[in-house]
Amino acid sequence: MDQKSQEIKEKQQAVEKKREEQQKKADETLHKLVEDIDNHPDDYRTYYDLGSFLVQLHNYTQAEELMMKALGLFADRSKKAKETLVYGLGNVYYAAGEYDKAIEQFNNLSDGDMKTDAYIMLAQSYMAKEDYKKAVVFALTAQGFRRQDPEINYLLASSLLALGNFSEAAEFYDKVLQAKPKDGKANFDRGIVAMVLEEDFNQYFEIAKREDPKYFEKGQKRLADIEKFIQVKNGKK
Repeated sequence: MDQKSQEIKEKQQAVEKKREEQQKKADETLHKLVEDIDNHPDDYRTYYDLGSFLVQLHNYTQAEELMMKALGLFADRSKKAKETLVYGLGNVYYAAGEYDKAIEQFNNLSDGDMKTDAYIMLAQSYMAKEDYKKAVVFALTAQGFRRQDPEINYLLASSLLALGNFSEAAEFYDKVLQAKPKDGKANFDRGIVAMVLEEDFNQYFEIAKREDPKYFEKGQKRLADIEKFIQVKNGKK
């Protein structure tokens, strides 16, 4: 076996070993969470935790069944339990790409204690559906409760960017960067906005490339599209 073949074999073995370790860890976590339900059958949080982990494993059908079962057990016992489990079910549908079902669940929380989290997820769900106007409405509503929250401001900025409201998008990206100056995604997106607004953009792209190279690489097509957009815009002047 030549050196190159040996290196490929070693890499494959390393990948397989890592996969086995991850599977073992997942199995152990799953076993513990199931045990928690057996040991604490009257605690809705054990069901929520297991459902959330099943979502991480992409076992959406099992996660949905578990959340529905938990709602049947706890919905009439406490408002907190019902809201938490409805939110969990909404997250299952969101992760599975069933955005209309997710929206239905999150809408049920608009008057409860979890309303801000629900508004955030409604904004994300509408963004995923590319309904950016509704995404802005819900992100703005959430922002009214948590003005400095970088997650909400990023959602808002991204929705505004998708709508072509570049100046407003810049305002909210700047809020994100005040809180998280090294955020790679926010820096890259702010750089795109800066290009359109004919501001200095190099600083944003430099940070984005350093802090989140995968997102930077993934965004190259967007960058090319923006450059074409600017060329067309300038050609019309």
